[in-house]
Amino acid sequence: MMAKITMMVGFVLVALGFAYWGLAGRTAPTALIPAYFGIALMICGARSRTENNKTRMLFMHVAVTIGLLGFLFPGIRAIMTMMKGATLSSLAVQEQLVMSVVCLVFTGMCVRSFIAARRTPPAEAAV
Repeated sequence: MMAKITMMVGFVLVALGFAYWGLAGRTAPTALIPAYFGIALMICGARSRTENNKTRMLFMHVAVTIGLLGFLFPGIRAIMTMMKGATLSSLAVQEQLVMSVVCLVFTGMCVRSFIAARRTPPAEAAV
């Protein structure tokens, strides 16, 4: 389930990056930063769609780390930019805040899923 959600969030970030890149007149390559995070999440989501528990856990932990970084870095950057005088009407600030919120929600969903997985007893081995 989380693998599909990871790939969907990745797609949303890719779309966000290309949308703001287009709004910026295709002149600001930094507007594509969410797309890079999204591609990484889509790769992690695709690689975690396996029956191998260790591989799935590895790629989902990588994905949640990417999500956490995707929340922290743009969020802090948006706050710093606004402290320097930018407003919410700035495309860069908008994109950073949207990316930060999307990644925060994704990280929260991952943590919730990890907690639920720890509480669920492992399946009994077939005899």
